[in-house]
Amino acid sequence: MALTDTWLKANAGKAREQIEVKTDRGGLSVRVSPLGKIVYQMRYRYDGKAKRLDLGSYPHVSLKAARDEHARLKAKLEQGHDPKVVVAVEKQKIVSALTLEDLFERWYKGYCVVTKKAPELIQRTFQIHVLPRLGKLPAHQITIHEWLDLLEGLVDHSEAIAARVLVNTKQMYKWAIRRELVSDNPLANIVGATDLNIKKRTSTRTLADADIALVWEAIDRSRMSPKNKVFVKLCLVYGCRSGEMRLAKKAHFDFDAQVWLIPPENHKIGTKTGKALKRPIFPGAQGLLEEAFALSAKGAHLFNNAGSDEPMSRGVPLQLPYNLMQWLRRHKGVEMAHWSMHDLRRTARTNFSTLAPPHIAETMLGHKMPGEWQTYDLHDYLGEQRDAYDKWWERLTGIVGQAA
Repeated sequence: MALTDTWLKANAGKAREQIEVKTDRGGLSVRVSPLGKIVYQMRYRYDGKAKRLDLGSYPHVSLKAARDEHARLKAKLEQGHDPKVVVAVEKQKIVSALTLEDLFERWYKGYCVVTKKAPELIQRTFQIHVLPRLGKLPAHQITIHEWLDLLEGLVDHSEAIAARVLVNTKQMYKWAIRRELVSDNPLANIVGATDLNIKKRTSTRTLADADIALVWEAIDRSRMSPKNKVFVKLCLVYGCRSGEMRLAKKAHFDFDAQVWLIPPENHKIGTKTGKALKRPIFPGAQGLLEEAFALSAKGAHLFNNAGSDEPMSRGVPLQLPYNLMQWLRRHKGVEMAHWSMHDLRRTARTNFSTLAPPHIAETMLGHKMPGEWQTYDLHDYLGEQRDAYDKWWERLTGIVGQAA
């Protein structure tokens, strides 16, 4: 007679004088110990030898679950596999499974550090927002529901952080799948805009002339380090990306030729074009550059971390606008609308539009030209850039001078 839930419940934990075996069907049975412990067993023959495999104990494993597992392993047996070996291999995979923390470390060292421009930002994001919650879980067992629960919480906190986690997690799983570390990507079909309602917002913040005058005053009068003061001014004067100035080496500035060369690895489109950017060294900027050279007398980089020749850390420029706004709040009673270093670049570009044709203004910013223009026009427009920068410097000094 086949096993029933009623029989199992009646015999579980019931002592008896000797071991009892009761069969179910197709090779499934239970073994009941003298103390009443019930263990499901699969009896089969493999390579001509009789074998027995434990499938779990009642009531931790239900009769239905035991029958399903028996059927699964019986199918493996029909395919030529030894069920004992199948179970042993599966157990080893579970024991040796990578946690999300382990997987992230492998991906970070093997991919991010090699290919990403700011890998430390990704690492910090995961350390704060992801790993404390999911880091100890097996990476291949984290469900889409667990990921969405985390991401939806991040959206409420910061859409930018949620978007960064989503993009990088999808990249991590794709990398892991190619190396057969996991079998699938739970977030493969998740789209930030439609599934998480993440809206890509473009900032329109620019500094008006009055704002520029206040910021310049704060730079000059605050207790910010002299090197950082020059850094902010140069970013506004050139309209460059803060990373281009942060990674600049002294060797990149040719004062004889009056040219600042930004190598491909130091600017955004350089990895695609393989070309360096050229900007002129004009009188207004030269004084600031000479001051920066004097402040970093030792080492190769124009702006380095204190006590080392490592370039200024990526996080340093992020704090500078806040420090200046704090000074204005405390010493001038000014509640300035938030701005970032990138907003200085937008401010410069907006002013360039009144000083030079669009293609010159775009060249000054280091933007890629549209269509075939980028392919066939290899002129550096240094003379035209110089004229526009001279006019921009004249305007800046006028703005600052009027407020003095």
